[in-house]
Amino acid sequence: MAQPFVPRVGGILSADIAVPEHDREVRFYARVLTTGDDPLWRDDLMNNAGLPIIGLGERTEETANLPLQWMPHIQVADVTASVTRALELGGRELMHSRDAEGNSQWAVLLDPNGAAFGIIPVVTPDAMPPTEETVSGNAVRVGRIAWVNLTVSDAAITRDFYQQVIGWSVHEVEMEHAGDRYFDFGMADSEGEPAAGVCHARGTNGDLPPVWLIYLPVGDLDESLRRVEEEGGEVLRAARGSDAGFAYAVVRDLVGACFALIPG
Repeated sequence: MAQPFVPRVGGILSADIAVPEHDREVRFYARVLTTGDDPLWRDDLMNNAGLPIIGLGERTEETANLPLQWMPHIQVADVTASVTRALELGGRELMHSRDAEGNSQWAVLLDPNGAAFGIIPVVTPDAMPPTEETVSGNAVRVGRIAWVNLTVSDAAITRDFYQQVIGWSVHEVEMEHAGDRYFDFGMADSEGEPAAGVCHARGTNGDLPPVWLIYLPVGDLDESLRRVEEEGGEVLRAARGSDAGFAYAVVRDLVGACFALIPG
């Protein structure tokens, strides 16, 4: 996901979650994300350019049926058609917003594994965040969703679900565990750019929850993980890179929602 803010089918712009204990959750994320000398996120959870990439809402009567999962917002060509196809393939509709004429504006769905995600129409270019990255094409340090990954027992069936509902294309990634070879799947947007991963719950992925994990970059990953535990969260997995620092980590927050952190 080299370009995070692009108007195309399959592109992921943002993610949100509605949580109980809202004040504690805001403190948790503010502490965990704002590490390093030049933090990529602000205390209000906007990114360092002031853009609303992640949304931490308070759990209300309207959102009480939403699971405690970070839900990526994925652009699709036709929200109504995507909802219809998801239901045909065993998914569920949790929320569906329509305008006064009955036209679909956005929807929140569950896939057959129980992973939640949102779908929105393709955003127009002029509505994209005005960041340095979208203007110049150069890589810049900015708070963003760097990647999303879903780990499930049957990745092939899940691959087919998202290919038909979102419009992603697929490439196979050869894997090996306990002497067996198999394929995980890279999902690409309408321009062929990597957008997401769908993986089997095997090997090092065997203990990951079957939810969409959003990967958020931070300025100092080691310090962020220290703060996760200091604030009452849990580090489920942390892998070190070649420089002895942490390369990535999967984290559980105070109410049980999982996400991933990587160095910025």
